[in-house]
Amino acid sequence: MFRHRSGKYTVILLSLFAVVMLLSLLSLSVGGVKVPVQEVWLSLTGRNAESSNLIVMQFRLPRILAAVLIGAALAVAGAILQGVIRNPLASPDLLGVTGGASVAVVAFMTLMTGYSIHWVPFIAIAGALAAVVLNYVFAWKRGVSPFRLVLIGIGISTAMGALTTFLLISGPAYLAAQVLNWMTGSIYGTNWSYIKVLWPWVAVFIPLALLYAKELNVQSLGEETARGLGSKIQLSRMILLFYSVALAGAAVGVAGMISFIGLMAPHIARRIAGNSYKIVIPVSALLGSIILLLADLAGRLLFQPLDIPAGVFTAGIGAPFFMYLLFKRKKV
Repeated sequence: MFRHRSGKYTVILLSLFAVVMLLSLLSLSVGGVKVPVQEVWLSLTGRNAESSNLIVMQFRLPRILAAVLIGAALAVAGAILQGVIRNPLASPDLLGVTGGASVAVVAFMTLMTGYSIHWVPFIAIAGALAAVVLNYVFAWKRGVSPFRLVLIGIGISTAMGALTTFLLISGPAYLAAQVLNWMTGSIYGTNWSYIKVLWPWVAVFIPLALLYAKELNVQSLGEETARGLGSKIQLSRMILLFYSVALAGAAVGVAGMISFIGLMAPHIARRIAGNSYKIVIPVSALLGSIILLLADLAGRLLFQPLDIPAGVFTAGIGAPFFMYLLFKRKKV
């Protein structure tokens, strides 16, 4: 039985990884200028001296890698929150994580001149962490219950949204378009410096989340059961929330407010792979990459020559998905 399940999970992971690779190859090939797949492959292997090498390696490849990393980070951040809160409707937006990151980055963009992209993930994570700490403090009452985290998180998210708008309208007019584009959620114009800033956060915190998969499984059983199994609930919850904040904050810092991936990917992962977070986390990461790759591909191709931010498509798909989940839970 165990071998059968292990084989099934391996097939799921390999299949999703293959989809990520195929979508990445397609994204490298199509666009305003079409590059034949053969030339894409030669560019990737360092054997292409054509002008298409510039398009593939400098313009498109960083953008594709950013989509893969950001999608995976947001999806795993959402999976962690859904495990901690024990609610499939949870997402980084719910606890004010993305709202806090947004306020911090918008303040950084509008108040600082000549800022470096290398600082943006740190600023975003600091803002997200401040929002979660504020949430935790207000929700504390002889411990923190998931229900109070959600209620207070909704209030903090609303307040952060209002503060972001205030900073936007009170900042320099020439920055408004740049900040609005970032707030929509876009990986347009991503270059290798963004990848260098982003990949360490993903490479560190997704494996750490995997190491805590057993703790997420225990917490999903409920506080009484988790306490009976010897779990240090509050400490584990704080560590897991920090992992989620780091992943979501780094992603938001680079790409802006790309919404609903943290809601959709973990939910779909549980439907196809079960409830064990040892498999939900890697499946969510791959699904998050797939969703963002598809959204970015749609933004590049459907309205040419315009390049529509990927966040528009994730929101367009995610909002009905959220309503579907809400209606389904209400019926249950």
